[in-house]
Amino acid sequence: MKVGIIGAGQLGRMLALAGYPLGIEPLFLDRTNDTPGAQVGESLIGDISDAARIAELGSQVDVVTFDWENVPSRALARVPADKIRPCARALEVSQDRVHEKTLFRLLEIPTVEFAAVDSRADLDRALADIGLPAVLKTRRLGYDGKGQAVLRKRDDVDAAWRKLEGSPLVVEDFVPFEREVSLIGVRGIGGDIAHYPLVENLHSGGILRYSRAPYRDAALQRLAERHMREVLRHFDYVGVLAIEFFVVRGRLIANEMAPRVHNSGHWTIEGAATSQFENHLRAITGLGLGATAVRGHAAMINFIGRLPAMAGALAEPDLHFHDYGKTPRPGRKLGHCTLIAPTAARRDARLRALMRGFRRQGVEL
Repeated sequence: MKVGIIGAGQLGRMLALAGYPLGIEPLFLDRTNDTPGAQVGESLIGDISDAARIAELGSQVDVVTFDWENVPSRALARVPADKIRPCARALEVSQDRVHEKTLFRLLEIPTVEFAAVDSRADLDRALADIGLPAVLKTRRLGYDGKGQAVLRKRDDVDAAWRKLEGSPLVVEDFVPFEREVSLIGVRGIGGDIAHYPLVENLHSGGILRYSRAPYRDAALQRLAERHMREVLRHFDYVGVLAIEFFVVRGRLIANEMAPRVHNSGHWTIEGAATSQFENHLRAITGLGLGATAVRGHAAMINFIGRLPAMAGALAEPDLHFHDYGKTPRPGRKLGHCTLIAPTAARRDARLRALMRGFRRQGVEL
C-alpha cells in the first residue's frame, strides 16, 4: 500500500519509518528535497498548497494524509474526499482558532472566553468584556508561540496591535492554569476508537520543551476521552487526533486540536505498545488499531536550536535518541530523546539529570 504525505517534516519522517514494517510505502509532497522525510522516502517537489500537485500525489497513492495541518482545503478539491484521511473539514476547522473554539462550544467542551477581532475597535470591545490579562493571537498559522502576544496591562495593547494587525485575530482570556496536558486519540475506518494516556507538557516561549507520560488522573482521563470521542465522531474522523487542554481547578479547558500525529506523542515510539505513528497508518489504511498500553513511565525532551552530544547519555538504559536530519538554527526542533523508567519518581530524577547535562552543553531546553 502507498500513502501520500503532504509535508515531509519530522512528523512525516516518523510516519514513513513506522510504515515500512507494515508494508506501507510513503510518497511525500514538499517544496524541496532538503527535508527530513526525503531522507527516508521518495518526494514529489511542489508547493503544498498547489491543487494540481496535490492531485498528482493523490493519483499515485491509495490514501492521502498530512504532517502539517495548514494545507488550504481548496487545494484538496481534486482528490476524492474518501481518499483524504483525516477529512478536509477537520483540517479546515483546526486552521482557524475561532472556528476551533466554536466547535468545542458546540460539542459542550469547555474553552476560555474568546472573541474574534477584525479591528482595533473589536479588540477594545472584547477586552472590555473579557478583561486583562488576555492573549491576542492570529486566527490562522500560529504555532510554537508564533503570532501571539500576552496582554497583561493596558500598556501592552498598543504594541500587540501594531505587531499583529493586518491578520484576522482572536483575543482569549488568559487562564491561570495548573498544568497543560494533551490527549492523543485514534479512530479507525470502522469507527473503533483508542486513546493514549494523558500527557503532561511543559512549554517555554510557546514551544514544547518536554512531555511526561502517563499523567495519572482517572477522572481527567475519562473526561478527556469523552471530549475526544465527541470530536472524532463529529467529523467521522479517521486517524490520530491530539487535543491540548489546560487543567484549571480540577477541570479541563480545551485549548486547541491538531488533526495529525503530535509532538506530545513522540514518547509512544518507545513508551507504548503501538506508537501514534503506527496507529495513524493503521487507521487510515484500514489495518485495525494497535494497543495503546504504556511501557513504564516515559519522558520526551525536544532539542531546540542545536543537538547535544549523546555519546555519554546513550549509555543509560532505555534512552532513545532521534535526529531529524535538519540544519541547525535558533528555535528549530532538531530532534528529541525519550527515556523510559519503571516508576514516575525514577523517570523524573533521570529527566532532571539529563536536562542539567544538556544545558551544560548549551542546548536550548
